[in-house]
This record gives sequence, structure tokens and C-alpha cells, in this order.
Amino acid sequence: MNCYRTMFDKTETNYIGTLVKNLSLTTLICGSSLAAADSAIEEVIVTSGFRDATLTETLASATVFNSETIAQRQAQHLEQLLNLAPNVNFSSGASRGRFIQIRGIGERSQFIEPLNPSVGMLVDGIDFTGIAGAATTMDIKQVEILRGPQGTLYGANALAGLINLASNQPTEQTEGGFSVTVGNHNSQTVVGALGGSLARDVNYRVAAQSHTSDGYITNDFLKRYDTDNIDELSFRSIFDWQASDNLALKLTAFHVDADNGYDGFSLDNTRYTLSDKPGHDRQKSTAFALQSTWEGNQQFNVVSLISFADSDLEYGYDEDWAFPAICAGQDCEGWEYNSEDNYIRDRDNASVDLKLVSTQSVDVLGKNADWVLGIYSRDQDELLLRQYTYLESDFTSSFNTTNKAMYGQLDTELSALLTLVTGLRLENRRAGYSDSDAVAHRVNENLWGGRVALQSKISNQAMIYGLISRGYKAGGVNSNSSLSAKDREFGTELMWNFETGLKGTWLESRLNTQISVFYQQRKDIQIKQSLVQSREDSNASDFTDYFGNAAKGSNYGLEIEFNWLASEMLSVFGSLGWLETKYDTPLSLTLDTRQQAHAPSYQFAIGSTLEVSENLRLTVDLEGKDEFFLSSSHNEQSKAYELLNANLTYRLSHWTVSLWGRNLTDEEVVVRGFGGFGNDPRKFYETEAYYQLGEPRTFGVSGKYDF
Repeated sequence: MNCYRTMFDKTETNYIGTLVKNLSLTTLICGSSLAAADSAIEEVIVTSGFRDATLTETLASATVFNSETIAQRQAQHLEQLLNLAPNVNFSSGASRGRFIQIRGIGERSQFIEPLNPSVGMLVDGIDFTGIAGAATTMDIKQVEILRGPQGTLYGANALAGLINLASNQPTEQTEGGFSVTVGNHNSQTVVGALGGSLARDVNYRVAAQSHTSDGYITNDFLKRYDTDNIDELSFRSIFDWQASDNLALKLTAFHVDADNGYDGFSLDNTRYTLSDKPGHDRQKSTAFALQSTWEGNQQFNVVSLISFADSDLEYGYDEDWAFPAICAGQDCEGWEYNSEDNYIRDRDNASVDLKLVSTQSVDVLGKNADWVLGIYSRDQDELLLRQYTYLESDFTSSFNTTNKAMYGQLDTELSALLTLVTGLRLENRRAGYSDSDAVAHRVNENLWGGRVALQSKISNQAMIYGLISRGYKAGGVNSNSSLSAKDREFGTELMWNFETGLKGTWLESRLNTQISVFYQQRKDIQIKQSLVQSREDSNASDFTDYFGNAAKGSNYGLEIEFNWLASEMLSVFGSLGWLETKYDTPLSLTLDTRQQAHAPSYQFAIGSTLEVSENLRLTVDLEGKDEFFLSSSHNEQSKAYELLNANLTYRLSHWTVSLWGRNLTDEEVVVRGFGGFGNDPRKFYETEAYYQLGEPRTFGVSGKYDF
């Protein structure tokens, strides 16, 4: 306890300096917490399964971040939470970490090619898979991350796992809040939420958030500090109507408008760029979801979810990362090129999910069993317009996918302490692709996934589980017409996941732990490669990205999470992910000797929260990640790093004021990287590596009023 007293007794200036210089080891020893110290750990309910269940009862390696964690991190977007979850990583290449990897599996970028994602993402049940720019944390109650294939629950787009963002729901009582946050880099966030009762049996909640920032880039050529800016506006409304004694309806409307800049790469690998036409990363999404629950039958409930999302996305950048006269009067004059690349996508996504959920157990071979039966349909249309300097005419493409599935799950109580869970999903996927280069592709394939799990209760508050699950990721087409016929199409990827885990609450509900060990066998891995070819009309090079199938590979490791209320004043949090990944492919002997891309060998978060007084709380935490390969097409790696974060919060009645800082030691973090090409005419396009850097030191103050 004395180490925390010493930390707090410093002045604000000395306090930050002491953190930067001396407290990394102290933090590791003393731990961290993302929950308030109390007499017992609050029970966490996971809502992304077929039935709501406690975190201890959930048969998966899962991480849940509540609203307090989000506030403590001052996270305005999902990307600012992901490092706290073991074996979860992300790739940027844009204004936000749009591409997510779980246990080393997931995409890292998208340009002209149609994409079949590996990580599913839902926001209040609305499908935003593959476009995580919509994942703002406005009025979010909790974020749930399920690791491992979710073949029964979600199907083709959840080979690696599923992320579910669940917002605060309507209540009968009038409640809400308002907060304002300001920080360095000219960042400002304003959030407001209000909920209550409109009439008898009708409740509502509305929320809005505006977040702006100049970003972390200085453009020396334009003399600007905001070419990599953030400008995001989010709005959500939820109406909950108890239409009758047996029927409940919920209508959710969601809108996000992100008009962000993108000037992330520098010829000198610094935060100082020379772009004359900085890029942008825009997303405007409008979505609706209607959920109904009918309880008119004694044996089962009928639960339905109908959702629709219309997303307009525009992503563009200055390809040369410079200005036309960069070589004027120098030996390299005449070597420079000047080009821009822009991608405009219009995506419509509609889904219907209808399921029967048992309310009374049925007899299965003399054993009680609960069951779920459902049908699912999803239609997605995506139109692409590419505007590129070196194209004679604009490139256009159309990509349509239709998924229809039947699924079911049976939870059989073998004994008072032992439960067998079996699930199966049968899915038909049809996809059609065509583009202006006369590339056409159609596929009609039947896929299946599922799981068999055995759950054994150790006590009322602890259990062990073992499971075997099968996931799948649909095949597709490479859209670049310059590829040979054999490289044009790629097949479906399959994965078997073997996992065992221990979950429990101990020490009179003051310690919560999760431990899981997994082994994943992957077949026909979809690997993204890049061909680098010299451009005939300039000294630069063209990239041709394409997917191919490797023979097989394996991903295995360990995940540990704990939350410990050490005393009435001190709470402790920690997580650790260990991951080993291997390729086994005849395509490349180099790949067989190295880890898979974006798969760090370790990842951790650890720190503590000290209740200094009844009103004052201090949180210090340390997060870290090992180095990892940035792509499967080259051997460039990120650097290992540790980031120190702190939050000092004062609460008085309905008011809260927080001083916070992330990455206080100003570590350099790589969030995207390329190798094997040259882009600097001053070096006569010498081949080298280029990196996009993540968030530097950020700090600010936040004020909030709740009622």
C-alpha cells in the first residue's frame, strides 16, 4: 500500500515524471484494476450468446470491458481498448484500427479486392463486420470479445472470433449524463445521453457524441497540424415497448459520420510528412434494428432481430507521400512521381435472425436439455469506385453475397455438475463479383460449423470446460486482372479449435479468474501476398495485392485474465496472452520459418486502482506487446513496447472530474508497415521499410455529470 501513497504524494508535474522514470516496475508488482474496489466483484453478464449468461458460465475465452473501463481509458473508439484483451491485435493503414486480429487471425488492409472478414463485429445486433470505423464507444455499456471460431453463433465471418458492442438500454427511471473532455493535439469530446419513460410500457434512450482532434501528424510542406485529424459524430436512439403481456419490441436507430484525415506515412518514418494532397478516411453509416421477443408459448420464446445498415465509405491517400517539386534542383530531379489513390464504397447490409429459445427443459435420453433452433439470412451489396492517377478510366466493381443458415444448440444436463453442449450451423453462401476489367466470379457453396463442449462445475462459482469447435471462412476472388488464372481464385479456409479453460470467482467473490489453453489447426489458410512491379510510366512501383491458400498452419497459446479486490482501497487487474503461430506451406519456405503476421508472441496488461479517499481514485496500468511481423509478404516487424497509462478521478455527488494520460512515456508504436519497395525519389527509390506510427503521449481532463 505504501508504494501508492508515495505515488500520490507527488505534485502533478513530478507525479507524471515519476511515473515516466520509476513506476513501470512498481506498476507490475502492484497490479491494475479496471473496476471499483468494493466488497465483491460485480457479476458480468455476456449478451452475445443465444442466452444471456454470466462470464463464468460462458463456454469461450471471453473478455468484457464495462463502461467504467471505457471511461477510465478515455476511449472514444474500440481501437483504444483492444490492447487490454489477450491475443487481440489490430492493423491501421487508415485513421483508425479498422482491421482486427484475434489469436493471430484476421485481415490487415483492404484496397480493391472484395473482402471476407475473419472477425465478426456487431453494434447492438447490427452487423458492421469489416468496417470497424463505426465502432465508437458512445454510451456503450460493455464490449464483449469472444475468441475462437463462432461457427454456430455467427457463421462465415467469425472464423477468428466475434466482437459485440452493447449500448446502455432504456429504463423507466429518468437518467442520463453529459460529459466534456479536452486534451492535447486539440482533442475535444462532447457526449450526452438521456433516457426514461415516454408512456406506460414505452421507454427510450438517446445519445450523441462528437469527437474531434488534430491528430498526431505535422505536415511540413503544407505547414498544417491537422492533416491526420479525427472528426467523428455519432447518434443512437433506442425505444423499448412492452406491446402486450407476451410481446416486447425494441427499435434501435444508429448513425455515425466520420470525416477523418489520413496522412499517416512519412518518407522519413517520422510524424512529419510532406504530402501535398493529404488523404481522408470517411464513413457515413445509418442503421436500424428491430428486435422482438414473444413469450406466448409455455415451452419456448420466439426471438427475432431484423437489421439494416447503409454505409458510404471513402478512403484515399497521397500515394507518393510528397510534393511534385521535392527533387527540384537536386540530383534526383526527374525521378519523382505524383499520384493519388481513392476508393469509394457503398455497402448495404440486411439481415434477419429468427430463433426459438426453450424456456422449459425437454427430455433427451432421460436427461434434461435446453435448446435453441434458428434460421438466418444475410444479404450484402457492395459497389466500389476506384479513382487512381495512373488508370485511364475509373475502376468499378460489384460484390454481392447472400448467406442463409439453419442452426441449433442443445445443452444437456448429464448430471448436477456436468453439462454437454452441442451446436451445429449449416450455411449456404452465394457470391457474385464483376468489375470493369471484365473479371467475373460466382460461387455457391455449402458450409458447416459447430462445437461440442463439456462443462463441469467445481462449485457454484467455478467451472472447467473443454470444447472442440469448427469454423470456416468463405473463399473468393482476386480482382486484379493482371494476375494469372491460377492466382485469380482462392478457396474456403477451415479451422478446428481445441480449447480447455477454468473460470471462477474465489476468495468470497473478491477474485475472478479466467484461464484458457487452445490449439487451432488451420487448413487452406488465406494468405494475403503482394507483387511489386515496376511502373512503365514512372520510376515508382505498383502493388498487386492478392489472396492465396497455404496448405495449413497452427495457432496455439494461453490466455489469462484476473480481477482481484485486494482490499477496500485497492483493486488489481491483469491479463496475459501467449501465442505461437506456424505456417506449413509449400508456397514459401520463408513463411515456414516464422510466425504468422500480426501475431505477437505475448501481450499483457497489468496495474492497479487505489481508492485514495472516499472521493479520490488513482489508476495506473501498463500494457505491452511483443514484436510481430507486419505482413506475410515481407519480413518487416514492429517493435516490442510497453505503454504506461494513468487516471486520477475525483467524484462528488453526481459530478466526476478526471485527469488522464495514455502512453505517458511517449513510446513509438507501429500500427501498420510495408517493406520491399521504395517510395523516396531523394534516395532514387531505394528499397526500404515504411511504418505508420500509432498514438503518442496523450493527456487531458474530463468532466462529467450523471443523473
